Order: sequence, then C-alpha cells, then structure tokens
Amino acid sequence: MENPASLKSLPDQNPAEDAPADAAEAHDLDPATNDAATKDAAPFLLGRIGTDEGGTLPSNTISRRTQNGEEVLPVIHPDRQRPHFDFPKAYRHFSILVKDKDRTDELFGVLDALPWRSVGEEAAAFLATERGRKIYQSEPFLPEILDDHAFLRRMPKGSFADTYCNFMEREGLTAAGLIEEANVTRRTIPKLRDGVEWYNDRLRDTHDILHVLTGYGRDTLGEQCLLAFLYDQRPSPGHLFLGWAGTLLMKAKLKTEAPVLKAFRQARRNGRLTQRIVEQPILELLPLPMDEVRRKLNIGEPTYYFEALETWRREGVDPHALLGAQPA
Repeated sequence: MENPASLKSLPDQNPAEDAPADAAEAHDLDPATNDAATKDAAPFLLGRIGTDEGGTLPSNTISRRTQNGEEVLPVIHPDRQRPHFDFPKAYRHFSILVKDKDRTDELFGVLDALPWRSVGEEAAAFLATERGRKIYQSEPFLPEILDDHAFLRRMPKGSFADTYCNFMEREGLTAAGLIEEANVTRRTIPKLRDGVEWYNDRLRDTHDILHVLTGYGRDTLGEQCLLAFLYDQRPSPGHLFLGWAGTLLMKAKLKTEAPVLKAFRQARRNGRLTQRIVEQPILELLPLPMDEVRRKLNIGEPTYYFEALETWRREGVDPHALLGAQPA
C-alpha cells in the first residue's frame, strides 16, 4: 500500500517544537520501518492535538486476509471527520466522574469530548509502514486474544501473558467489558470501517494492558498516573485534564506526606520515553518475561508511585477510597 500522498495537503505540524528528541526516538521502535512511506508520514508521527478545525480527511486503502477472502478497507474513510472539542460535553461527564471515579463510562465521555485530533494522520502514518501492515494482519481484534485466558495461560509463568491474566482475574475485568463501558457514551458515534477505527479500537483495548506494563494499579493515584502516562502515548487533552484534575483534587482533600505530584510528573515522563504501546506487536510480546517486555518498550519504574503507596500504608490511608463514590 502506498503512503497516502494526499496527507501532505493537510496543514503542517511541527513535532520538533512539540516533543523532545528522546520521545521521537522512543516511538520509532523498528529501524525496518524507516522506508520511504515512513519518511513521507514523518511530519505526523508526533503530531499532537492538531490545528485544522474541520474538513474530511483523505482516504487510501489497506487489505488483509480473512476466512472469507481478502478484505479491503480505506485507511481513512471518506466520511470520517477530524475529531473536534466539545467543552460543555466534557464538563457534563466530568461533573459525574468527579463524584464517582469508578464510572468508566463517564471517563470515556470526557476523552471523546476532548479527543486526540490528529489520530487519523497517526493511524495512516503507522499503517503506511511494513510494521503497521503486519500488525493489522496478525491482530485484527485484540479482545479476542486478550480474553482467551486458556490460550494465554499456556505461555510461560512470569510472562507478560501470565501477569496480564493474573491482573484481569484478580480485578474481575475483561477486554469485552471495557468495550461495553466505552459504548455507553459512544452509541451515537457512527462506526466507520477503516484503518483509523482499527487503530482507535487498539487505543481502547490496550488500556488494561497498560496497567500491567506500567505497574500503575487501579487505585485513585494509579489511575491518575496512567492518564498522565497516556498523554504522550495518545495526546488527547482529555487525558491530561483528567489526570491533573484528579491529582489536584486528591492533593486538596488529603493531608499526606505521599509524593503525589512527583508520582504524576514521573508518570508523564515515563509515558513520553516509552515506545507507543498501541503500535506494538502484542502477540509477540505476550510470551516474553515481564522485565524483558519493559526493557524492550523502555518503560520506567514508577518509583514515586510505589513510594506514595507505601506512605499511605503507614498513614492508614486506603488508596482505593480516594475520590470514590459520594452519597447522593
């Protein structure tokens, strides 16, 4: 598949001013992807929010083999519009979420209202590479892999797959359940069958994978740190807004010696230096030992987060109860 030449007609972005050099290196995992297509797409590799206020994104096609033959889809559907900000909607969802941090559906509502506006260009740039096309073929739908614990449990003890199953079973989570949570606020959003939709699905479906890889738990601080980590992975203003809002609320409500702000800032740095998880071959990583996977992806240890948890243990603070559901 040729790199979409029409992408060049979109307004230029300047990633050099927007992200440090180490982030650019971190997101370029495989030297084999440095072909002509990748070079053409390079201006979009680290584009952030995007500045064009509308218009239909350009289209090209991508194919993969299925049980029913070859499936050909546009990389960017002709009807796909660039995501836009909806601040009133973000506030409505946030006002509910701040009363109950467990309302994952409301979290998705905020993220949809404050989206990563250049995701179409990023998806097209990735799918223009040999690596992207290979993963598109081998991993058409991650939840089918991630919810097959019988398959994953055949992988070695201590592997990424083993650790993931332990986490999901302990927390009572499934990849299919995350889709249901996301669909609560996305029922009215049209689904367009294209490469961008596949990429967007992976952004959603790797959420719990990120808990496992980063070491951030599902307690209140862990969720805020994961949002900070995610900003440079998928630069939606919603991630940074939710992360800062939750962290500052926690700091205001709780008198503690725990390094809450340091943990949040460290998470942001770790996310910037980590290779983009959505663009990794998950099937290839699952059998590997956790330490090896973290080294491959350059995931830093969340030392301040662990220090905060230990401080709260000494102070008798329940990290899961912070910003919990409030009585009506």
